[in-house]
Amino acid sequence: MKKVIVPGVFFAALSAPVLIQEAQAASNAAVVKYVNVESNSSLNVRKSASSKAGVVTTLKKGKEVTVLSESNGWAKITVDGKTGYVSSDYLTEKTSTYVKYVSIDSNSTLNVRTSPNTSSSVVTKIAANTKVEVLSDSNGWSKIKVNGKQGYVASKYLSDTVSTVKESTPKADATPKVSTKETKTETMYVNVDQGSSLNMRNKPSNSGSVIVKLAKGVEVTAYSDSNGWTKVKVYGKEGYVATKYLSKTKSATSVTDKTNTNSSSGTVAKTTTKYVNVDKNSTLNMRASASTSGSVVTKLSSGTKVTVTSESKGWAKITVSGKTGYVSTSYLTTTAPNTQSGSTDAPKDPVKETPTVTKYVNVDKNSTLNMRSSASTSGSVVTKLSRGTAVTVISESNGWTKITASGKTGYVSSSYLTSSSLDDSKNTDSNENANPGEDTAGSTEGTLKYVNVDQGSSLNMRKSPSSSAGIVAKLAAGTAVNVYSEENGWAKVTANGQDGYVSSAYLTTKQAETPGVSKGETVKTYVNYDMTLDEMASIQMGANPQTDKAYDVYIREDAVAFKSSDKTKGTIIGSGWRLRGGAGTEYSVVNSVQNGQVLTITSKVKGSDGYYWYKVNSTQSWVNASKEDTTYYLNPDNFINTTVQSMQFLKLSAKADINDSEVNERILAGKGILSGKASSFITAANAYGINEVYLISHALLETGNGTSTLAKGVTVNGKTVYNMYGIGAYDGSAISSGAQYAYNAGWFTPEAAIIGGAKFIAQGYINAGQDTLYKMRWNPGAAESTGKATHQYATDIGWASKQVTQIYNLYSLLDSYILKLEIPKYK
Repeated sequence: MKKVIVPGVFFAALSAPVLIQEAQAASNAAVVKYVNVESNSSLNVRKSASSKAGVVTTLKKGKEVTVLSESNGWAKITVDGKTGYVSSDYLTEKTSTYVKYVSIDSNSTLNVRTSPNTSSSVVTKIAANTKVEVLSDSNGWSKIKVNGKQGYVASKYLSDTVSTVKESTPKADATPKVSTKETKTETMYVNVDQGSSLNMRNKPSNSGSVIVKLAKGVEVTAYSDSNGWTKVKVYGKEGYVATKYLSKTKSATSVTDKTNTNSSSGTVAKTTTKYVNVDKNSTLNMRASASTSGSVVTKLSSGTKVTVTSESKGWAKITVSGKTGYVSTSYLTTTAPNTQSGSTDAPKDPVKETPTVTKYVNVDKNSTLNMRSSASTSGSVVTKLSRGTAVTVISESNGWTKITASGKTGYVSSSYLTSSSLDDSKNTDSNENANPGEDTAGSTEGTLKYVNVDQGSSLNMRKSPSSSAGIVAKLAAGTAVNVYSEENGWAKVTANGQDGYVSSAYLTTKQAETPGVSKGETVKTYVNYDMTLDEMASIQMGANPQTDKAYDVYIREDAVAFKSSDKTKGTIIGSGWRLRGGAGTEYSVVNSVQNGQVLTITSKVKGSDGYYWYKVNSTQSWVNASKEDTTYYLNPDNFINTTVQSMQFLKLSAKADINDSEVNERILAGKGILSGKASSFITAANAYGINEVYLISHALLETGNGTSTLAKGVTVNGKTVYNMYGIGAYDGSAISSGAQYAYNAGWFTPEAAIIGGAKFIAQGYINAGQDTLYKMRWNPGAAESTGKATHQYATDIGWASKQVTQIYNLYSLLDSYILKLEIPKYK
């Protein structure tokens, strides 16, 4: 779980007025002192002796520092390899001890060692919640005194408070804490030939799937070594690489970019010249650290020339006008803005940094709002937010808002947020302020219908229920749509990933017997698994499958306190409580709740355990699925007799034998960069054994029908690269990381990206035998052999069922194809 640092906490240490003392001679001898602030505060280390200077780092109470000199109330110090200035008022020559508590799992112990490293001997082992006296903190280790003994423990396993679990069955319901494993980390660099790349795999074996390819000189965090493989973390992902291709020093690289020589070390640092690319009337903040909470070093105008020394996780470290700091990579370009002609990478709006405020989701009562991993409708859905959900706004830009909600961070369409909480008792079901067809998702209980127009004709999907409204898309005869509501002759629908309105008169509940008109051929095969459907469901329940279905949920009476006479609003007291599917601990856990969370109570019932239980409204969109619902989606009999749903059994490793001219004319026409590229998809299918229609569906989804920035081309090191499947496009840096992956892979043409990306897709699941959507989701073969739910593409129980409409609709446009289905059979 990511820890959120509240920006205001750092001000506590320096909130008192700074006392300007008489000038004193600087000390020539370095001395050791300790940070003396409140235990819940931090001390700012600044670049110069001024409270207005940029912050280099922050220090906790008891941190040991080396004081180089003191003057005018400021001390120049070194700590953890960094040099800066702190207020002398918050340093002491004696260690100021304070009390903390061991925060580990109740069944584990924490090692107290003779010195601050994992290779030293263990003095003693202490249990969870043990009270210890902290003598000092340094480099992630705390010197402590406990039970008359002194030693060192990892600081991250100490807490200011005692942790508690308040439910009667703690082993079943307690929230797990961090492991006591002490992991040694080390920064290393990829050391391969220039132009080559190093595979990072999902397991320490050459048979492991390739997660990402790493270029020469890429910095990684190394955790452990074993049998010639090293576990590493890079770009926010973890995996394994061959140890022999890692180096403790970054090797010099011979490239066409400019280089600077560091005379003190003799090493060569790769640098690149780039330009600030914002609106003429805006500026770009250069910050002291790679975070929007970092202090602003200076502001850069559009066209400013900067030297980039490194890029990581969406931030670029730069130098400009003798200053060093960090800026967002999305606002840098390799050429000066005034020399570009319609560059798709240039931001359209000024750079905005909005103070955190609370807003509320404003969608229809029966709809949800998608929170995405990036500010784009092609970003993966992190979670779905129901109407009225309170969210914390971090920033807004280009029609997207970065938010946190339910402990998760992501992006939502700004048009579906409102500053006022919603009182649904005063509103109708219609959201008059929202524009349909953007990024809301209708209820998953929508009705499946089909477009009923003449072959060769199409049905207009419009932005609002009016024949004068703009056209979102044209739907061909037989297109499957999800209908969420019908009123005044119009139906609100979703089709092919887009939302809008169509005339109800052209919809029917009857579907074609097979996709297409007459020439398609369907072949069915069956695979028997040596387990019952119930046994398969029990295995899946061990992996906490998720659903967006709304369940009735209950919480025990002693978890809730009432702050007023209003008994419909209860506040959670303490941690470790769970919402359950019934009034008793024997019912399954649906979701967890947090201390201080307010719940709406609808009724009160006597539970099977003798306690009263409150039935409450749950605002969380994703919850643990019941075994009954999980079994429903596991059962092939529920889907095989419906043409659309049977597509989850489509063999993705079997060619469809489609006609390229037919595909170009009926599917790819008007699809941006993908127009006319049918032959490339067919080539990719032949090369790597993947169904062509599945590849096309995947590419259309990831590229926004061929219009995304990565699809149209991004310049990297002077070359234009393409990425058609979003491979390597990680959250927070989708364009830069996806483009870098394409550069490393050599995807310098759209065709190369289509064919090369297909190889990556094949390696992940299809070549591993999970060659249907059903097997990608459930992996029955592994469950049969290991008794565990492993290597599954998603946690949503309805994932496979939700993916099929697009594939069906593509097949329905074709006359010539072979449809091969593989259907699982349980005992």
